[in-house]
Amino acid sequence: MVTKQTQGGNGGTQVAESRMTLAGITKGRKVRPLRLVLDGVEGVGKSTFGSRAPRPIFLGPEEGTDHLDVERFPAPRTWPEVFDAIRTLGTQEHPYQTLVVDTLDWFEPILWDFLCDRDGKANIEDYGYGKGYVAAVDEWRRFLAALDRLREVKGMHIILLAHAWIRPFKNPEGDDFDRYEMKLHQKAAGLIKEWADCVLFANYETLATKDAKTKRVRGVSTGARLIYTTRTAAYDAKNRHDLPESLPLDWDDFFAAVQAHRPADPKALAAEITRKAKELGGEVEAKALAHVAVHADDAAFLAKVNDRLNALLAEKVQAEEGAAE
Repeated sequence: MVTKQTQGGNGGTQVAESRMTLAGITKGRKVRPLRLVLDGVEGVGKSTFGSRAPRPIFLGPEEGTDHLDVERFPAPRTWPEVFDAIRTLGTQEHPYQTLVVDTLDWFEPILWDFLCDRDGKANIEDYGYGKGYVAAVDEWRRFLAALDRLREVKGMHIILLAHAWIRPFKNPEGDDFDRYEMKLHQKAAGLIKEWADCVLFANYETLATKDAKTKRVRGVSTGARLIYTTRTAAYDAKNRHDLPESLPLDWDDFFAAVQAHRPADPKALAAEITRKAKELGGEVEAKALAHVAVHADDAAFLAKVNDRLNALLAEKVQAEEGAAE
């Protein structure tokens, strides 16, 4: 047994057992309810995605779920009411399995109003340069901690929805460019993305085509609604489940991919990569086959190589179609 000394209330020394013992070591993956952030363009279907999660209950101040047959809390008017709803779920018996927060960017003004009323400020900028947003991050931490307690006590999935907007990005490695970002203050968005197990970006699938005569490039939507799981220059995303780079914007497809964890058998992936690499040829083929040789048993790594080849093949098809026109 490992012990540690603590100072007792009467000034004496007490001996307490430490939790950090060799007997306390565990191994293996832990299956836990999901902590998911989904942001995307307006009207793409974020709320519908949340509505198809297991037995959802919605919490949010906007009217984005009015068209859906879902159960929801009354729209919170104050920041303490947000915590009241979470506390209710954590302390009372209920059938709900998923809490859907819809949307984070509509909660942010409520949080700012709470801080200004509490601290006697006219607005969030009245705190002084950046200080109001730092105070808001402390409250966001309290909010996320409450969600974690709910997740542990009730085993509920947590889905946080948010809108996305296009913002200029200061690129430290080259020219600046525009990209999609969560429609929250950057400090709050950074904290929430760090907290989540998955950050997904939702958008309509758009293909770029070039006019053979004018050489102008235009975007053509296929109508498909997708979620993207890996960060690119255009948007933020991440996942801890070895997901493919894109999936249909549908809970069942997403959750099936999460449960699979390893997307396919390594031998099957290696065969797919070899076939696609041969079609692309050249340096791409050589690199892909080298990856197969080195990572023959790593399905997660091979899945990423396969996704990259899919993207290159799509670009090749677009280029051939553009040349044909």
